[in-house]
Amino acid sequence: MVPPKISQAVGQAFRLGRAVRLVWQCAPGWAVLNMVLVILQGLLPLATLYLIKRIIDAVTAVKGAGALSPGLSTVLPLVALAGGSVLLAALCRSLGEPAGQAQSTLVSDKVSDILHAQSVAVDLEYYEDTRYQDTLHRAQQEAPYRPTRISNGLLQIGQNVVSFAGVAALLFALGWQVALVLFLAAIPGALIRVVFARRLFRFEQAQAENERRAWYYHWLLTDGQHAKEVRLFNLGATLRKRFLELRASLRQGRLRISGQRAWRDFLTQALAVAALFGALAWVALQTVRGTLSLGDLVLYYSGFQLALNSLQSLLRGLAGLYEDNLFLIDFERFLSLKPRVPAPASPSPVPKTGLLVCRGLTFRYPGSERDNLKGVDFALEPGQVVALVGENGSGKTTLVKLLCRLYDPSAGSIQMNGLDLRALDPIAWRKEITVIFQDYLRYALTAWENIWLGDPEAEPDRERIAKAAELAGIDGRIGKLPQGYETMLGVRFQRGQELSWGEWQKMALARAFFRDARIVILDEPTSALDALAEAELFHHFRRLIGGRSAILISHRFATVRMADRIYVMADGGIAEEGTHGELMERNGLYARMVHAQASDMPDSS
Repeated sequence: MVPPKISQAVGQAFRLGRAVRLVWQCAPGWAVLNMVLVILQGLLPLATLYLIKRIIDAVTAVKGAGALSPGLSTVLPLVALAGGSVLLAALCRSLGEPAGQAQSTLVSDKVSDILHAQSVAVDLEYYEDTRYQDTLHRAQQEAPYRPTRISNGLLQIGQNVVSFAGVAALLFALGWQVALVLFLAAIPGALIRVVFARRLFRFEQAQAENERRAWYYHWLLTDGQHAKEVRLFNLGATLRKRFLELRASLRQGRLRISGQRAWRDFLTQALAVAALFGALAWVALQTVRGTLSLGDLVLYYSGFQLALNSLQSLLRGLAGLYEDNLFLIDFERFLSLKPRVPAPASPSPVPKTGLLVCRGLTFRYPGSERDNLKGVDFALEPGQVVALVGENGSGKTTLVKLLCRLYDPSAGSIQMNGLDLRALDPIAWRKEITVIFQDYLRYALTAWENIWLGDPEAEPDRERIAKAAELAGIDGRIGKLPQGYETMLGVRFQRGQELSWGEWQKMALARAFFRDARIVILDEPTSALDALAEAELFHHFRRLIGGRSAILISHRFATVRMADRIYVMADGGIAEEGTHGELMERNGLYARMVHAQASDMPDSS
C-alpha cells in the first residue's frame, strides 16, 4: 500500500503537470515568449549589478590617479552598458504584461470550456446533489485562473532560479557561511506560507455552501426574474441583510487567517533582515580592512539583497504552487465525475418504431429514503396519445425523466420494441424524444433561435422554423415583433422584446414541434395559455403532432379526456388506467378528481 504522504505528493505532481500541459496546449507561442522574457529578467539584474561594480571601481581608480580623460574613456562605456541593461530589463517587463495577459485569457477560456463540457456531460443526478453543487462552485471559482497562476508561478520560479544561481556563485566565492545563513533565513517564510495555504484551503472547503448561499441572495436581488416579487413583498431589505451577514462571516474568517499569516510573516521577514544586515556588516568590515574594494562592497550588498529576494521569491513560489495545487483538487474532483447513465461499449441501434413499455419500474432518487416510483407498468404504442394524471408528487415527472433516460431505474426496465434502453446510447435515444417540461427555458436569443434550439443539429431552415411556429400558434405574434424572427427576445440584452408567459409557452411548444422526434412529451404544456388558445391547441392536437406518439401530463381533465389511454398515478404507482369513459364508469380516483375539479369551476348559468 502506498503511504499517504507519497500518494499526496504524486497527486500534487500530477495536478501540477496537468496544469502545465494545459497552459502549453492552450498557448504554446505565448508560453515560449514568456519563458524567454523570464530568463532575460533573471539574467539582466546580475549583468547590471556587475556593471555597477565595475563603474564604482573605475571611478575610484580615476579619482586616485587624478587623470580625468583616460578614466572617462573607461567609465562612460560601462555606464552606457549599464543603462542599456536596465532599459532592456524594462522592455522585458513591458512585453511581459501583454504576453502574460494573452496567455492568461486563453487558458481561462479553455478551462471554462472544459468546465462547460463536463457540466453538460455529467448526469442530471449531480445537479440534485448539494455536494456536487459545492464541488462545481469551487471548481468554477478557482479553476479558470489557477492553471495560469501555476504556469506564471513556474516561470517566476525559473527567473528566481536563474538570478539566485548567478548570485550564489558570488556568495560562495565570498564565503559559504554567508550563503548558508541567508538561505536558512529565507526558509521560515516559505513554511509559514505552506501552513496557511492549507488552512485557507480547509476554510474555503468548509464555507463553500455559505458562499453559494450568499450568491443565491445576490441573484435574487439582481435578476429580473424575481424583480416583481422582491418589490411586491418588500423582500429587498431582508435579502440584503442576509447577504451582508453571510459575506461578513466569510470576510471575517478570511481576514482572521490573513491576519495570523501577516504577523508570522513579519517575524520571518525580521529574521531575514537581521541576516542581510549581519552579512552587510561583515562585508563592510572587510572593505575597511582593505580586503575588498568599494565596488565589491556595493556588489556584495546588492548581491545579498538580490540573493535573499530571489530565494524568498523562489520559496514563496514553491509554497504558492502548493497552494494552487490544493485548490485544483476541486477541479480534478469535478473532472473525475463519471456519468451514471453511461452509453454501452457497443450500443444497439435505436429501433425505428415499436412499443415503448415499462415493466415493474422502480426508482429512488439518490439520497432519498423512499421509492419515488413503485413497480410502474406503462405502455405507449406507435401513434398513441397517453395521458398521465395525478396529484403533485405522484411520480409523473419522475417517470418522464426515466423515459428520457436522464436516470436509470433502480429496478425493472424500460424497453423500446423489446430492447432495454440501457442497451442504447442515451444521446441517440434522446434524439427520438421532444419534451416540454413545466420549467421550460426562455432563451435570451432571437425568435428563430428559440425555436431552432429544439434541434440544434438540424439546419436552421427558416421555412421549417416558421412551420413549427405556426403549429404552436405563435407565428402571428412573431410577425408583429420589430425585426420579426430576428428579434431578440427577453429584456436581458439591448433591443430585446419581452413576451407574455403564454407566448413564451407557445415558443416552447414551437421548439418541441421543430424537433423531428417520434415521441412528444408535454408536461403541463398549456398552463400559461388562455382558454381559447388551449382549446385551439387540443382541438388540432393529433394534426399538430403529425402521427407521432405523445405523452401528456396535465391537471386539466378537459385536456386529458382526448387521450387514447389515461394512467392515474398515486404515491409513485399506477392506481388506475383506461379511457376517460372507462375511468368515469369505474368511479374511482380519476372520477373523484374530475368531479372535484368540476365542482371548483364557476357556475356559467
